[in-house]
Amino acid sequence: MAEQDKGQKTEKATPRKIKEARKEGNYAKSTDINSAAVLIFGIIALSFIGSGLLSSLSGIFRSTYNSIHLININLENYPSQVVSGFSSFFLMLFPILFIVMIGGLIANFGQAGFLISSKAIEPKLSKISPIKGLTRIFSSKSIVELIKGILKVFIVGGIASLVILSTVNSLDNLIILLPNSIVSFFGQVMVKMTLQITIALSIMAFADYAWQRFDHQKKLMMTKQEVKDEQKKYEGNPEIKSRIKSVQQSLSRNRMIQEVPEATVVVTNPTHIAVALKYDQGSKDSAPKIVAMGQRKIAQRIREMATEAGVPIIENKPLARNLFKSLKVGMEIPAVFYQAVAEILAKVFMMKKNR
Repeated sequence: MAEQDKGQKTEKATPRKIKEARKEGNYAKSTDINSAAVLIFGIIALSFIGSGLLSSLSGIFRSTYNSIHLININLENYPSQVVSGFSSFFLMLFPILFIVMIGGLIANFGQAGFLISSKAIEPKLSKISPIKGLTRIFSSKSIVELIKGILKVFIVGGIASLVILSTVNSLDNLIILLPNSIVSFFGQVMVKMTLQITIALSIMAFADYAWQRFDHQKKLMMTKQEVKDEQKKYEGNPEIKSRIKSVQQSLSRNRMIQEVPEATVVVTNPTHIAVALKYDQGSKDSAPKIVAMGQRKIAQRIREMATEAGVPIIENKPLARNLFKSLKVGMEIPAVFYQAVAEILAKVFMMKKNR
């Protein structure tokens, strides 16, 4: 049972694993987001320059039509006219294509950020393996993509049908309309249909992106053993690190205890906390400094060392507790404790004077 638990991927992916997956081009992405962005930016582009594009296109057709009646078309000048017409048409389309391309780039950047990965396009034998291919065809991802495709067909077809049905009553009036008005009518129908389809597909795209993120995070999940192995590989064995830290702390405590004989006084709580203070009377600018402090066994050791070295031990519970909570070894006493510490030092100097 324990072995099965070790093999189960129950842990979230570590930041390091997520970073390595990104380097390989493995990140949550939805092609539907890109498609929706292309549609949205295409509509925006057409709303600004669509009327100008239609006018220019009409001018090209009108010019071409007039040219047919004015000149004799032969094999020499006809190709040049066709090329000229198509060149003008593509020049007019270029701003729309450029805006659509920007939309696609923004959608891709929004999903992946700035990422350049060559590993995603490196040739792999698994990509041409028939067995792997069959696995991909019948995978859960392929089933989801199939369902998405069917939904798209129903959504686009349903919206188109509804829009067309809503205009049936207006079709009878087309007979009395001028050609320009008829074109305008069908243009409005197409715009309405495109907008509704774009909104529906955009909602579906965001839902798909949420699913892709969930699926991506699920695939990157790790077993507890994998997390431990990663820590050992990049951060060292936790047990060894803990032991090294324990040894370092022990050495630090020993060095601290060795400073107790040089202390001026030891302030106690009286048995739980001990703080050793050192004050140099010859230095007017320096404040008393903590050379050692600790609680329980360390406090007991400090008191023992102080007794052996003849360092005065004075009980002051509030001062001992506040110094222990507020300061660290090596720090000077701040002004807020000057009065209390001065009283302690005065007692010490009086005791030494009376000896």
